[in-house]
Amino acid sequence: MLKTAIAVGTACALLGSAAVVNKRIQSREVATLRDHPPEGQILDVNGTPVHVYVEGTGPDVILIHGAGANWKDFTFSLIPILKQNFRLIAIDRPAHGYTGRIKDRAGDIESLAEQADLIHAAAQMVAAKRPLVVGQSYGGAVALSYGLRYGAETSGLMIISGVSHPWPGKLDRWYRIMGSAVGRHLLTPVLSAFATEQRGIDTVNAVFAPDPAPQGYLEHIGMGLAVRPSQVRVNISMVNALLPQIKEQSKRYDELQMPVEILHGTADQTVLHEIHALPLSKQIKNAELSILDGIGHMPHHTATDEVVTALYRLAKHAGLQ
Repeated sequence: MLKTAIAVGTACALLGSAAVVNKRIQSREVATLRDHPPEGQILDVNGTPVHVYVEGTGPDVILIHGAGANWKDFTFSLIPILKQNFRLIAIDRPAHGYTGRIKDRAGDIESLAEQADLIHAAAQMVAAKRPLVVGQSYGGAVALSYGLRYGAETSGLMIISGVSHPWPGKLDRWYRIMGSAVGRHLLTPVLSAFATEQRGIDTVNAVFAPDPAPQGYLEHIGMGLAVRPSQVRVNISMVNALLPQIKEQSKRYDELQMPVEILHGTADQTVLHEIHALPLSKQIKNAELSILDGIGHMPHHTATDEVVTALYRLAKHAGLQ
């Protein structure tokens, strides 16, 4: 009887805790959707809702964000500067921002190729013509996949702090823990329900290090969007599934014939330039490599002038300006 009573009591406590967590998550999601609504179009791409934000006039530029981010990463620094001379198309990747999961995907997680196909289809729906494709961090891997799959329709690529080649060792412990059953089913809901603003600030500072994060960045991109359980789970799974895809994709970069700009900071401790940018620049015939001394993982915010200059150079090499 005692064991039964303990078991019943424990079950009730867990159910009660789960109810509190779920209520907190729902409350935060309501506030997030109110404070950070979609600012672009939500397109139906073969049954998948895809959020596409378009601004500016000029040659088309597709912007692909990194892990755990969303379209607003580009509306903070780059789009306000470039919109007078480029038509900028920022697209949320699957399960990020306001884009849903790819319908009828081949596996549990959307592959780089599937993401590239989705982005290409969405860009066509907003009449993009021979775009320049910009990818940052994980988005760099997607941009490279885009170039390999749609090279004849792509004017050029820009890879900013991009993942391009296999790396030694294991991923950060965070991804391994959060990718476990305990992480997915227990830690993720708790994180989503109770992550504090200070935790968000610490995370952003770690991503930008050693550069300071721009004032107002966290508020702008919407911390609540990033910590939703649906986005956290998919983002973690995508990163954990990246290495085998990169091993295969990296064998084909010599097929890229379009001009490619590669920008990478020497102080980037998230994606190391020696492992990614340097070998990538040697594999691609028409690559221009810009090594940014002392810059971390987010040069589109912390070395914006260099990134903007590189985009204009890419457009010129592609014959668009």
